[in-house]
Amino acid sequence: MSPSLRIPTDELDWRFSRSGGPGGQHANTADTRVEVRFDVARSPSLGPRQRARLLERLGPVVRVVASDSRSQSRNRDLALERLRARLADALRVEVPRRPTRPSKGAKERRLEAKRQQSERKRLRSEHPTED
Repeated sequence: MSPSLRIPTDELDWRFSRSGGPGGQHANTADTRVEVRFDVARSPSLGPRQRARLLERLGPVVRVVASDSRSQSRNRDLALERLRARLADALRVEVPRRPTRPSKGAKERRLEAKRQQSERKRLRSEHPTED
């Protein structure tokens, strides 16, 4: 699933059903809608920190549905990719931001831009346009 997480396919619970929407007779007879469920709470593939983070962010069971395509195999791929993305996003650790100060050059550029804008506006008011 991600560089630090591999989930065997036997831990995924697949369900197939008829998809709504366009497709005519095909949609009425083919089970193209795909739902994949992953039990975070009971998975032996997860480490304790990974499990805690996923339980906190996604809950005990992660469920993803795909019914975009008329093909069941394409919907399986889409569902697997969506599950992969959700798990990777939930496992991402954000690095806390270290506060920084503007550099001396940045302050000088900002003040110079303000001076130029001020001068531009001052020149406008000194020479009113005549109608």
